Amino acid sequence: MTDFLVIGGGIAGTSASARLAPLGKTLLLERETALGYHASGRSAALYESNYGLASTVALSEASGDFHANYDGGFLSPRGLMLVGKTDEAEAFDSACQSLNMSPIALDAALAMVPILDKDRLGYAAYHESAYDVDTDREIQVFARMCRAEGGTVLTGQEVSAIRRTGTGWVVTANGVEHETRMIVNAAGAWVDVIAGLAGITPLGFTPLRRSMARIPAPGGHDVSGWPMLLGVREDWYAKPDAGKLLVSPAEEDPQDPHDAWADDMVLAEGLARYEEVVTEPVTRLESSWAGLRTFSPDRNLVLGPAVEDAGFFWVAGQGGYGFQTAPAASQLVADLVAGRPSELDGITLAALDPRRFA
Repeated sequence: MTDFLVIGGGIAGTSASARLAPLGKTLLLERETALGYHASGRSAALYESNYGLASTVALSEASGDFHANYDGGFLSPRGLMLVGKTDEAEAFDSACQSLNMSPIALDAALAMVPILDKDRLGYAAYHESAYDVDTDREIQVFARMCRAEGGTVLTGQEVSAIRRTGTGWVVTANGVEHETRMIVNAAGAWVDVIAGLAGITPLGFTPLRRSMARIPAPGGHDVSGWPMLLGVREDWYAKPDAGKLLVSPAEEDPQDPHDAWADDMVLAEGLARYEEVVTEPVTRLESSWAGLRTFSPDRNLVLGPAVEDAGFFWVAGQGGYGFQTAPAASQLVADLVAGRPSELDGITLAALDPRRFA
């Protein structure tokens, strides 16, 4: 019997398994053949600690030292630029306030991103405290931390049944039964499905599709030093990636849990919004994809034991903030399981507690 059986091998599950392994025998089961296949593998991979609800910001800020320093660090400079058209003054002011960003002169914005259209651009803001995250290496480091403490990580494991026993749970995956004292539900878009298998009341998580297109470097520019660009209404963003540019329509379309793919019309609409502030039109897509960003009803993460059964632990609702928050979120998971006090404040802890849905 294991002490902890973690379902889900994205950043939430791998980080939780790394923190739990020192506390007891840990087994992580991932349905796909590789870790981080779904939302974690399709992330925009940006660490920007001011982004999100207050509880998300608190987790992101508490994760900063790990991101920057653990195992040599996982961050590299990127920067974030907010851009708005001449008729978007009110939206620009609101976005600057929520993201704690300072306006900059348009000439300065053009110097950083020369394809911005000076005739249509009305506003810009910038801060440098936004960083690319080496997402694959961070997942692999967490998995290595789990294994170093005696934990086991198995991929290609389809969970088909869960039943309660007098001492814990029996989880069936690929026809094999695994006994465990505690289930840790980190199944991303499938967290409510897993809860249903275990007889736990689903909390009403909603997977939301987010599409992405990769386009050639606009105008043949070297985009490696450009910041991430964000529209003031958060209805598109663009980010350099391996010499190309990723552009997203930033949509949030509700979906059932599945292996998501991009919607061509939604992509076209998002690319059109991006083209409204640049001088280089999009003439070719090199590739496109989509992921599911899964939110709880109040859009805060859900970290803690189920109300009706303390042996079922939620690690869910990361939305688009899984990597940003993972170091601190997983530390909170371990602290709660071990009965240790958390360094997070009481308001944050209450916002994350599953009991708020009781």
